[in-house]
Amino acid sequence: MSRRPRSAFPSPDHDHRGCSASAIARAETLCASRKLRFTAIRRAVLKAVWQSHSPVGAYDILAKLNAKGADHAPMAVYRALDFLLENGFIHRISSQNAFIGCPHPETEHDSQLLICRRCGTVAEIDSAPVTRALKAAAPGFAIEQRTIEISGVCPHCRSGAHA
Repeated sequence: MSRRPRSAFPSPDHDHRGCSASAIARAETLCASRKLRFTAIRRAVLKAVWQSHSPVGAYDILAKLNAKGADHAPMAVYRALDFLLENGFIHRISSQNAFIGCPHPETEHDSQLLICRRCGTVAEIDSAPVTRALKAAAPGFAIEQRTIEISGVCPHCRSGAHA
């Protein structure tokens, strides 16, 4: 009996609060074990990135943080984003100049980001065959940026589950 692979995309009725809480808890643990400071602004930016499975831009993050009366400068958000990127807590989606949370920051990995052009949801996969194929296709090339962005239509939008 063959099992159909589970979609990398969360279901439309997905309760995202658990993803966000889990991401913050993992970041706290990893920062403590790596002896890194997980400051209030870094926490707030990570929380803003994890508010959904859709990419968010730096100025949208700034607006979310300042909507509650704070007065954060753009540079503070950019520095926090740099920290979160350098430590694997988020990914940058170059094609959109936006950011998405990384579901497994505890391990260094190659990422293929599946971006739904209809609903905007992003799913991350780490396909070893894709990574091997790239390395085989480009012998001697030193890969520096290991994220691939792939746009298309997610299974939920294709089936009409996203209204």
